Amino acid sequence: MAAARHNWTKEEILEIYNKPLMELLYDAATIHRLHHEPNTVQVSTLLSIKTGGCPEDCGYCPQAARYHTHIKGNDLMSVTQVKAQALRAKASGSSRVCMGAAWRNVKDGKEFDQVLEMVRTINKLDMEVCCTLGMITENQAKRLAEAGLYAYNHNLDTSEDYYKEVISTRGFNDRLETIGNVRKSNITVCSGGIIGMGEKVNDRAGMLVALSTLNPQPESVPINALVAVEGTPLEDQQTVSIWEMVRMVATTRIVMPETQVRLSAGRTQMTPEGQAMCFFAGANSIFAGDKLLTTPNPDVNDDLELFKLLGLKAQKPFIKKMQPQTVEAKDSNYQSLGEKPKWSRPEHTIPRNEAVKSKRKS
Repeated sequence: MAAARHNWTKEEILEIYNKPLMELLYDAATIHRLHHEPNTVQVSTLLSIKTGGCPEDCGYCPQAARYHTHIKGNDLMSVTQVKAQALRAKASGSSRVCMGAAWRNVKDGKEFDQVLEMVRTINKLDMEVCCTLGMITENQAKRLAEAGLYAYNHNLDTSEDYYKEVISTRGFNDRLETIGNVRKSNITVCSGGIIGMGEKVNDRAGMLVALSTLNPQPESVPINALVAVEGTPLEDQQTVSIWEMVRMVATTRIVMPETQVRLSAGRTQMTPEGQAMCFFAGANSIFAGDKLLTTPNPDVNDDLELFKLLGLKAQKPFIKKMQPQTVEAKDSNYQSLGEKPKWSRPEHTIPRNEAVKSKRKS
């Protein structure tokens, strides 16, 4: 159980997930201590560098242009603005800045060049840099790597079976292809999902099968609890219980022992005791700051108090992997190819997504 495996089956994962809770916690905590410092947690700050107006129809997302969620959109931030936010994050204890843009996929051009400069700037601050920009090609991944990108986030969201009940504007295989393109560079992979979208436990196990059978497994796996936002198709979903989160975190830790399991969205709905159980079960990474792109997150001071109470310390940058070397734009070996990849658009509709879209139009 201590070594990473790439042949997990859904039945094996379900057996782990459904263990008596105390036995599950013991197994997860034991494995966690074999691969990680149990009192160290990696702290990231998530920054929305371009908000709103996304053409996708992800049923959970308030940034989708087709839904009416009162999200205030903004164009791509400047490099100066991003540097100021990164310095602020570093001062508050974050070792990583994760930049998110509400794009379907990266397009070569001035905006992507600007993001590359943001990556160079933050890496020079001796902070890990992560981006989540949608689908990317192999050449785009290599350009990000040259700039100094440490990690790329591209969540699977859920199982392949349930995926078509949440998103209809792109295919599950596009997610896997993007992760494959990232793997062709020296960028680490961050990929996880969301629970509480109406999926079954089988779907949660299915998502973990898809992630754990990747070789290598993702270096970071975010486990998000759905934050139901008014105006999205999933606005009426009930909040998942803390027991579901603990079980999901513990199962992820057992199935992917060397991965950093990120306790992500939904922490505002958890008590300090609930978060402590997640840390004990193997979560060793969080997002700090008052927002996760557009949804609320615990106050930084609350996190500092919780860390003090639990005796946790923030992980320093570049512990798991050496700091990338930044190559300046003028010295780059990879140039814009003006690519226009044809990512898939599945030919099905999701009734609840279409209903919310029609409501917005009216």
